[in-house]
Amino acid sequence: MTVPAIVAPGALLRSPADGPVVPDERLFGFGGLHGGLALALLTSAMQRRAAPDAVLRRVARMHRALAGEFTVETRVLRPGGVTTTAAEARTGEGVHVDASAIFAGPYAAGGPAVAPPAPAAPPPPDCEIFRIPPEFVPISEFWEIRPVGPNRPYAGCAEPELTAWVRLLEDDDAPDVHRLMLLMDALAPAYAAVLDDLRLVPTMELSVRTGDGLATASSPWVLLRARTRSAGTSGWNEETIDAWDPRGAHLGSAHQLRLLRTS
Repeated sequence: MTVPAIVAPGALLRSPADGPVVPDERLFGFGGLHGGLALALLTSAMQRRAAPDAVLRRVARMHRALAGEFTVETRVLRPGGVTTTAAEARTGEGVHVDASAIFAGPYAAGGPAVAPPAPAAPPPPDCEIFRIPPEFVPISEFWEIRPVGPNRPYAGCAEPELTAWVRLLEDDDAPDVHRLMLLMDALAPAYAAVLDDLRLVPTMELSVRTGDGLATASSPWVLLRARTRSAGTSGWNEETIDAWDPRGAHLGSAHQLRLLRTS
């Protein structure tokens, strides 16, 4: 089955991705299909390998750009109450994206919940819209970003941190796990905040863990805080991202391994 080119990313995530996929170029990030969207597509395919009531606990992937037609292949690595799955996105040149995920049925362990508190932030309507040139990141036309605080990408800020409200523009649906993955990769690299010229800091690895608040999310808005935890002179840096809903409920966390390009 060929999935037709669907412009809106949320609509694409609602479509099966087990057969050949031809992504619309307006869903591209840097030179290929947006990384968060690619991971969400693979996770959607892997979830169909798990039990119907299984909840995604963690997913990770490494990648290179997907710029044309690709197929998604999945397999179960470890079945059972805690299921581990794997997926690959393949083109005629081989594997471009590979991912693994852990799914487990809902249950209560009885321990205390621990989650990072949401930063103080005005409501989204009180924050100005930040527009990314679509010629730079085409898929940015499909979401809205409203920064919180003074930091902006490539502004020579003192701290490698970006905080902003984000949402998809195609509807008012609250994020499910797949939309959350897409939105958690919507901001510029946190490290870009301390740069004063346009340099690429692409993702080399991305992992996402869902939070308890995602199950009851009711707003399309997600508050993201991305921060570079460490960066070396080699160009490699580690970024953490946390997400909350407007009530302050923690939706999930992500880690990115990035590489500052020399040019």
